[in-house]
Amino acid sequence: MVRFPLLKIAALAGFAGWSFITASAGAQTQASHESAVAAQVSRVQRSTTTAKPFAANWDSLAGYRTPAWFQDAKFGIFIHWGVYSVPAFANEWYSRNMYVAGNKAYEHHIATYGLQSKFGYKDFIPMFRAEHFDANAWVDLFQKAGARYVVPVGEHCDGFAMYASDVTPWNAKAMGPHRDIVGELATATRAHGLRFGVSSHTAEHWWWYGLGRTFDSDVRAMNSTPTNGLPPTSLLYGPASPRNLPAADGTADDRKEPDPDHLERWVPPSQDFLNEWLAKSTEVVDKYHPDFMYFDWWIGQPAFKPMLQQFAAYYYDRGAERHEQPVLTYKQESMPANVATLDIERGKLDTLRLLPWQTDTSVSIHSWGYAEHDEYRTAKSLVHQLVDTVSKNGNLLLNVGPKADGTIPEEARTVLLQIGDWLRVNGESIYGTRPFTVFGEGPTKAAKNATEKNNDIQSYTAQDIRFTASHGTKEPLLYATLLGWPSQSETVIHTLFAGNPYLPGAVCAADLVGGKSNLNFQQRPDGMHVTMPSSTEGLGDIAYVLRIHTHCK
Repeated sequence: MVRFPLLKIAALAGFAGWSFITASAGAQTQASHESAVAAQVSRVQRSTTTAKPFAANWDSLAGYRTPAWFQDAKFGIFIHWGVYSVPAFANEWYSRNMYVAGNKAYEHHIATYGLQSKFGYKDFIPMFRAEHFDANAWVDLFQKAGARYVVPVGEHCDGFAMYASDVTPWNAKAMGPHRDIVGELATATRAHGLRFGVSSHTAEHWWWYGLGRTFDSDVRAMNSTPTNGLPPTSLLYGPASPRNLPAADGTADDRKEPDPDHLERWVPPSQDFLNEWLAKSTEVVDKYHPDFMYFDWWIGQPAFKPMLQQFAAYYYDRGAERHEQPVLTYKQESMPANVATLDIERGKLDTLRLLPWQTDTSVSIHSWGYAEHDEYRTAKSLVHQLVDTVSKNGNLLLNVGPKADGTIPEEARTVLLQIGDWLRVNGESIYGTRPFTVFGEGPTKAAKNATEKNNDIQSYTAQDIRFTASHGTKEPLLYATLLGWPSQSETVIHTLFAGNPYLPGAVCAADLVGGKSNLNFQQRPDGMHVTMPSSTEGLGDIAYVLRIHTHCK
């Protein structure tokens, strides 16, 4: 028997939510959409042909340098929020998986909402009301957590834009909450003195709804003309391409996952889709002037290469016009290392990287968006990841997934505030620092190139120590962060042995940040021996920072 939640019943009652769609969105046709895309792409191409300082080629873009503001910030907040927070089931891939026969989301959807031909993903939009969304309250929480930049998802793979788009009518200003979510967050973030960014996952939209074409669903039945006051559903669900290139025998089973590390084996996007991707991406730049832009992994598909060059040149040149230095991230090998900033999803590096980089992970373990019954990481594990990342010249972008009503889950709020409590005491070892010659020491090792494999959760010991160095301060300082409290009264930092040639001088003093000053210590051939306080009272149970001086008067 199909069961219908009260929320669904309210939405189905004459589809009252659709009656509030803006007239301009409801009237948009395929032709007007194509015209908007063409106009934006033409604007970008004219600009990247003549603008300075960057041109749309890798050689010119190699002049880019990651700005100091990003290297100083260290910690940001990522926000996965969209229509997928309404079903709140399993993870943020619900919009795709509800059309994948055999997937638990497919079965859940039929049991909970009915057949996909009768109730499709688009029908969640009137239920996405965001009635309790308060951008200022969100950013106030993020600032208390210690974040220095905020990055909402502008458009996820589902094709629903969370901003007031002129390119797609399927956006949060025209329907659903009827609010420019990205715009409100941009205003609130900057009012709090933080940097603002936007992420785009539009590249994956090329194939996102492809399996919806294989059975009786509203994806198969999508229309290309306005119907019943709604814009063409093809502008939400299309192109719905298959993913697999035909096999040697001329067949391709799209239910079989193609190799995510060999995107050249996937069906390449059409030029029309690439133009739409460029139009949407640069529209965000024009409307919100983001300090930071994040692209998901599928931009690594070879067909995106010329578009990435055009986008990067356009984005960097617009920043230069405002005397700003923006940050653009890429994953894996999708861009050359010297033209943008590497991002590693739910992973880490096993050593220090000379170029700045970033890892992104989530407070929630199983989903980036809000999902009922998800599990949450501890503040301790996330601070340890932050400390490890910063010691290797990286930043941590930490995700939260708000509920459909605009509230942030209490579990996430608690973790964020606990991280903020630690950073308020120990932030001097994080913000504005640069890596020491050696990132750290201890028995716990990250897997080599532990990327994209959910390898970012590790348990550390008191012998695991991470280093950072002050930057631009009057007195050069070294920070040694212990990722556990030593079981004995003395801890040994082997890296800081007597005569270490990479120290600016002999150690002359050591303090416990937030605790006792002038700790007893000795530098010996086997390391720096430090006598620790007898108790961690007032220091918490997360991590402990030693401030090490080499220029005492």
